[in-house]
Amino acid sequence: MYKTLYKKLILILAGFVLLFLIGCGENNNTPQNSGNKKQNKITATTTSLEKGNPVKGKNLFMQSCSACHGTNAKGLPKLGKDLTTSKFAIEKTDEQLLEYIKVGRTPADPLNTTGVAMPPKGGNPALTDQQIMDIIAYVRTLETPEHAK
Repeated sequence: MYKTLYKKLILILAGFVLLFLIGCGENNNTPQNSGNKKQNKITATTTSLEKGNPVKGKNLFMQSCSACHGTNAKGLPKLGKDLTTSKFAIEKTDEQLLEYIKVGRTPADPLNTTGVAMPPKGGNPALTDQQIMDIIAYVRTLETPEHAK
């Protein structure tokens, strides 16, 4: 009786070990094309971030950015800039935009052309770096560089 119970326990334990090893062997963070690091993996400060996901970014943009930049990212009068044609945003790399969004800009900043504060993280301190990268990826889908101002 104890031998049968012991064998079942060993089989169950071996099954868990096997599942653990299979799960550890997968690496979903490996870029598909390591030749273009900007497209696949972005390193910011000391952490490694994945390229942003525009689908997730759209939701986050609507929650955190649309109050000033509008639901279409074309900006609202006397608030946020039009991000679809913003030369500032279009010419920055994703990493540079991440750092800018994390810090924001005060109205006193000489580069502030609206006179309105851009709060750090768009006023949402809960945003993670990866979520900001998702927002950037979404905004990139809306950009029209040929009309950049």
